Amino acid sequence: MPLDVHALLTARAAQLNADLAEASAETILDHALRDARLGEVAMVSSFGADSVVLLHLLAQIDPTRPVLFLETGMLFSETLAYQREVAETLGLTDIRVIRPDAADLFMHDPDGELNRVDTDACCAIRKVKPLELSLQGFDAWITGRKRIHGGARASLPLFEVDGPHIKINPLAKWSGAELAAYMERHALPRHPLVANGFTSIGCAPCTTSTLPGEDPRAGRWRASEKAECGIHFDGARIWPASPKTDASL
Repeated sequence: MPLDVHALLTARAAQLNADLAEASAETILDHALRDARLGEVAMVSSFGADSVVLLHLLAQIDPTRPVLFLETGMLFSETLAYQREVAETLGLTDIRVIRPDAADLFMHDPDGELNRVDTDACCAIRKVKPLELSLQGFDAWITGRKRIHGGARASLPLFEVDGPHIKINPLAKWSGAELAAYMERHALPRHPLVANGFTSIGCAPCTTSTLPGEDPRAGRWRASEKAECGIHFDGARIWPASPKTDASL
């Protein structure tokens, strides 16, 4: 991406952060969907543990807005059922189910066990590349990330630059108590795995429940240093190499 474009996006994100620093999540989201400076905007949702809060906020403002859902082929069956339930309950009319390229899976993960030897490469094939391709028609995207997730997310801004896009985090400042209260107040359906101790829900082979007191994302890639799938890394992506992958992905 040209330096002048990156500088423009950086300045735009900084101005939005300043203008909306004290705004509510509802105001931030409404502004993001209507501000011509942000261009075409989509929401990306995992339909995970607390995703229904942001999806409900979206449904109140624009239920026709595109929602991109990464169906990696390794999600819990409960997540797939929950995605359909939430979309119907909230009246969201443009859920775009994004799947990995069949040729990539055939060439690089034919037995579905790449996650056992190279989780980064598995995420690249099943999440990062499909999302990047799907976002090519958009200028900005909305995420449900929050500072309470800890790690690199502890200082998460409301608006940030991600490659050629501006990324919007309306719930960045929300606490776990605020999320729970919102879901209860609006009688929103809960992901069935939450009752089993899952506080952050990704692909089944790489997600476990969490213990009381652990960070919400402690069950993701447990017993490894990995903390992110790769879709939230700023700048150009480098497709991980492994015995079953190469840099051409």
